[in-house]
Amino acid sequence: MACADVDMDIHGTDEELLRANRREPPMMRHYQALELLPDNKRPLHDLLQKQPAVLGSLQVVSGFLSVGVGIVFAVTQEMGESLFSLFRVSQLTGALFIVAGVVSNLLFKYPALLPVSLMVNCGCIIVAVVAACLISVDLAHWTQENDQHLRMEVLELCVMGLEVFLSAVLCFWFSKERLDKSP
Repeated sequence: MACADVDMDIHGTDEELLRANRREPPMMRHYQALELLPDNKRPLHDLLQKQPAVLGSLQVVSGFLSVGVGIVFAVTQEMGESLFSLFRVSQLTGALFIVAGVVSNLLFKYPALLPVSLMVNCGCIIVAVVAACLISVDLAHWTQENDQHLRMEVLELCVMGLEVFLSAVLCFWFSKERLDKSP
């Protein structure tokens, strides 16, 4: 948006009277900005150009998918059958990624949440790695009778891989922004 400091008074009324007496068409006048002033950049402008809210929204959606898979596991499987259902891995990682996605979405309105979002996303990566290890142990002890649960654990492992990738990208962007802004 352009701004200018221009005198807005209309000058030249004598010329208009002379034109009116000679029956010439009136002269059109318009105002134009003479000096462009730069726009003020908001905090985290460069980071927000990368659209972290989109990745945050993907985190929320994948978190809901994880919670849904966890609910299906809780209903269809005995508590002690696998580490996945015993420790409620899917519900825990899903809830954490929902929180991380919401915090990443709030950065546009509240730039002071940048360190919180960085820490939450780093924590999500750590929890997801531990959860992937628990799922791997379950997959190593796989038996023929729980074939359907195996597929769902593999689905959850893939969803966690997506969540870790999203969090890693966001952590990289957030840490880069923090390093750029530090004195």
